[in-house]
Amino acid sequence: MELICTINGRRVRLETGADSRLLDILREDMSLTGCKEGCGEGECGACTVLLNGLPVLACLTLAASLQGASIVTIEGLGHNGEPTALQKAFVEEGAIQCGYCTPGMILSAAALLVQTPQPTEEEIRLALAGNICRCSGYSQIIRAVKRVANERSVP
Repeated sequence: MELICTINGRRVRLETGADSRLLDILREDMSLTGCKEGCGEGECGACTVLLNGLPVLACLTLAASLQGASIVTIEGLGHNGEPTALQKAFVEEGAIQCGYCTPGMILSAAALLVQTPQPTEEEIRLALAGNICRCSGYSQIIRAVKRVANERSVP
């Protein structure tokens, strides 16, 4: 099938199978390797990307559902090579350990902050529930998201 969509703000046209996974399209066809394959079964969140502004698991998302869609990967955040406030907070709060889960965590948190600019800790935990981190214990991750939410409320 011919797939036409927008990836990280750029219109893309490529030939792929209707049953090709978004994860493979991003990593193999687009060389966007920030999206990771952890479990391949939709359980770990390492492959999370934004599809039309919402977090989805790229390992479970098929090309047939992507026609005309807008996809954002970790590489698509920030502007002119400058990381977002959320990306900076993850680094500064020590929320990055091995880094495998980080892209999915950041994209899930970014979607949350768009929908809920001042989330409670419970809302943060719920938004990140599909993302597994085996290194950090989550406290630094939650602290990073809270920090960005709190800084946004300061005039």
